[in-house]
Amino acid sequence: MSDLYVYGLHAVKKALQLSIDDCQCLFCVDGKNPRLQQLVSLANQKGLRIEKRQRDELTSLCGSDKHQGCVVSLHASAHHAVSLSELLQSVASDDVFLVLDGVQDPHNLGACLRTSDAVGVRAVIVPRDRASGLTPVVRKVSAGGAESVPLITVTNLSRALNELKDAGVWLVGTTGAAHTTLYDEKLKGPVALVMGGEGDGMRRKTAEACDFLVRLPMLGSVESLNVSVAAGVCLYEISRQLRNW
Repeated sequence: MSDLYVYGLHAVKKALQLSIDDCQCLFCVDGKNPRLQQLVSLANQKGLRIEKRQRDELTSLCGSDKHQGCVVSLHASAHHAVSLSELLQSVASDDVFLVLDGVQDPHNLGACLRTSDAVGVRAVIVPRDRASGLTPVVRKVSAGGAESVPLITVTNLSRALNELKDAGVWLVGTTGAAHTTLYDEKLKGPVALVMGGEGDGMRRKTAEACDFLVRLPMLGSVESLNVSVAAGVCLYEISRQLRNW
């Protein structure tokens, strides 16, 4: 399955609205679904080529039967994400970044991108190895977040964390072993929220690079939250503090 496909009604709509220059063709079933007809109309307005296909053809094309009758193919040049150094040339005091150290489940990455869009995160930063990249599943789960929030893949996460520090960004790591909760910290920006992957959490070197570590209070019997759920809780609290919500 190529990663150069976007599928699902909401994800396709966002791709057409926000990344039309990356889009090559809209493949869709021939039906009377109002939402699908709106996509066809939007694609026509944007001058995008449209081809009618059967549902099983769309499933074969994007590698999933969750396409809801529409798939957009992307140009091979669609992966032109801005580099971290370019992004850090201008950093505001209320900027928020999200660093994910080894999140491998594309559903979790997609959910993190969706929340990042909701709270205005500048970029999501992930390592190249042992982590999910920008797949069709990520795009669909993100519900448009993958089109609006830059996903920056770095070859060396430690170096990227140092770049953030050099740009004046505070690194806030999350771990259940921290003595301080997120709500006890008085944050000043800009801030990068650093979270570990599923299972083992943050690597030791990543934790050591953080300016301070925090945890979310857990009052029940479970030991931890899903990484995308925890990211959502933390991002909203950080944004509330930095932006006086």
